[in-house]
Parts: sequence; structure tokens; C-alpha cells
Amino acid sequence: MGKVRAHILIEGLVQGVYFRANTVEVAKARKCSGWVRNTYEGGVEAVIEGEEADVRSLIDWCRKGPTIARVDHVAVDWEAYTGEFDGFTAAP
Repeated sequence: MGKVRAHILIEGLVQGVYFRANTVEVAKARKCSGWVRNTYEGGVEAVIEGEEADVRSLIDWCRKGPTIARVDHVAVDWEAYTGEFDGFTAAP
């Protein structure tokens, strides 16, 4: 498989429901690196790097999110792996 990078945009009821905090926990459990942040449009954006199976697993989790979230759409853009991140963080 190998290392991959995904840039994702999540739409729905995803702000104010601990989506970012939960994404950080799930990403760390899957040994993914990158970041997650809220968008001005009311969604959540993330860049994820790691082993392909781990990144895909995190994306699958993002399609549901935390229990109180409602995910309407997830757009995934696959990009070239860079290895630039040390850990996974939530941007304010």
C-alpha cells in the first residue's frame, strides 16, 4: 500500500458537535498525521497523511462523525504524500 495524503471537506451539522476534537482522537488512534479545522462556510476541512488503510479508515469515520453530528457530504481529493506533519492537530 504505502503512504498517502487526502484533503477532505465535510459538510452538514459538523460544527459545535466536537467533530474536530473527535477527529484528532480518531486520527491519533489510526497513526495518521495532519490537521483539521472549521471552515467559514460551516463545514470541516482536514488534511490527512499516513498509511493508505489508516487514512481510508479515518475518512470512513468522517463520513459519520461523532454521534451528535450529521454528515451530508464528504469530498476527498487525493494529493501527493509529503510527510510534512508531526502528529495530528485541530486548528482553532
